[in-house]
Amino acid sequence: MNHPVHHAAHPGHQHENDTVDQAEILDLDAEVLAEHIASIIEWLPVDRAPRHIVDLGCGTGAGTLALLMRFPDAKVTAVDSSAGHLHRLREKAEADGVADRVRIIEADLDAVWPDLGSPELVWASASMHHMAEPDRTLRQVHDTLGPGGLFAVVELAGFPRFLPEDAPEDAPGLEERCHAAGDRYHAEHVPHRGADWGAKLSAAGFTVEDERTIAVNLDRAHSEAIGRYALASLQRLRGTVAQGLSADDLAALDRLLDTDSPHSILRRSDLTVRTERTVWAARR
Repeated sequence: MNHPVHHAAHPGHQHENDTVDQAEILDLDAEVLAEHIASIIEWLPVDRAPRHIVDLGCGTGAGTLALLMRFPDAKVTAVDSSAGHLHRLREKAEADGVADRVRIIEADLDAVWPDLGSPELVWASASMHHMAEPDRTLRQVHDTLGPGGLFAVVELAGFPRFLPEDAPEDAPGLEERCHAAGDRYHAEHVPHRGADWGAKLSAAGFTVEDERTIAVNLDRAHSEAIGRYALASLQRLRGTVAQGLSADDLAALDRLLDTDSPHSILRRSDLTVRTERTVWAARR
């Protein structure tokens, strides 16, 4: 599964100068939220263990590797537009001893639909909202799946929250104002974020068998990576919202992001990861 905004790997167009930052966030997302990814996959209403799975917008491999673990007899075709992300995925698969079970395809799904065979399961985590024409992509997935195949669409409720509501001390509520600015930006630039995927799946010919929303609320005791996850996520968010913040809020955000500052987010002991993920299980 792949991450907020930085939501999983962008399966369409991507700016290469974003790749390293996004890859770091995807890796941290996978580390911090591994149990949630596994629980979503465990929940999927598969009729029988799939032998061929496609991961659309696979990013650096969180979903791919979790699917391989859950279905030990399966092979996964992992698709992404970023060569850098796919390189990381290949390295992880080799380290885990499963490289022979992964087929990697570099493709911009908004441009050319690759030959993906006839998988029994297609997984798309935080990637569908990046599509230029998601309705067309949904129809392509429908035509790609084998009869009775399952399509799992996982989407995120935006960036996760990390700070208490009254933080930081010099600008209480800063994170919510950053999110509000981010929502305004994404309403213009990522119009399909927050779409009604259940209705879109039905319109594309799928039968939506189930839908589930998972609330995530983890404190720093859960993972030592939460501080780094918060730092990387807010650094990326800053690039989106800087023009929409007041000068005072931007200065307060920069103090949080300054790793040498006593106000650095890495020094806070009150961080949590709070977000929601919704998954739709749709049958062809």
